[in-house]
Amino acid sequence: MGGPGSRHGTLGPIPPVPKRKSRPHANNRSEETGHGCLYLVATPIGNLGDITERAVETLSLCQLLACEDTRKTRRLLSHLGISARTTALHDFNEESRTSSIADLIAEGQSVGIVSDAGTPAISDPGFRVVRECRRRNLPVVPIPGPSAVTTALCASGLPSDGFLFAGFLPPKKSARRRFFERYRDFEFTIVLFESTHRITKFLEDLIEVLGAERVICVAREITKIHESFHTGPVEAVQEEVLAKSLKGEFVVLIAKSGFVL
Repeated sequence: MGGPGSRHGTLGPIPPVPKRKSRPHANNRSEETGHGCLYLVATPIGNLGDITERAVETLSLCQLLACEDTRKTRRLLSHLGISARTTALHDFNEESRTSSIADLIAEGQSVGIVSDAGTPAISDPGFRVVRECRRRNLPVVPIPGPSAVTTALCASGLPSDGFLFAGFLPPKKSARRRFFERYRDFEFTIVLFESTHRITKFLEDLIEVLGAERVICVAREITKIHESFHTGPVEAVQEEVLAKSLKGEFVVLIAKSGFVL
């Protein structure tokens, strides 16, 4: 997640990529083996000014970009003035495309993975490809940058000495409540993603299971124009959140039991 939201590009074959003499420097090992490299390129979670210089350089030099949504990535590339080959890599096709992407890297190609927002493979596509590259001993290089998880945590006011990130909880009420019951007494902050369609029910279940005084933070539209953070007892936060627009992407942080703001 890198970022909470996602949309999927169309399914199709991975396009052939021409060999290039230059590619973004990873490490001496990739040069020595003759392999290409897999780059995990973090992209902005809202504010395009958060793109790093290293990310721009890597996006420019990769011979193929595997994108969660090719349309969103092409808009980012257009903004940056970058022309690059793209292919879709999302939840519905990552398993079938993993081997072919690793084959390209083994043949000497530089491939970048880009999610819709934030850091690839963090509650976003990329894990299977990384695992396959590790299995084959192929170079994998992270290009660090924005992450909704750490951005929300650092500004929440909740304890940050340790945390559990669990992505999106299951959509069913019973499964969501089981999660809250299981981690009722967890000793660190819990970080979760939630959608605009389920945030209301999420907060209702949270109050019923953990109680109205449990301290939480709800962050919405982080780094965007309408960014908001609401921190306090869950019942008070619920009232504040429901009084405003529910459009956008939410990160919910739950403090350990007994924490007082």
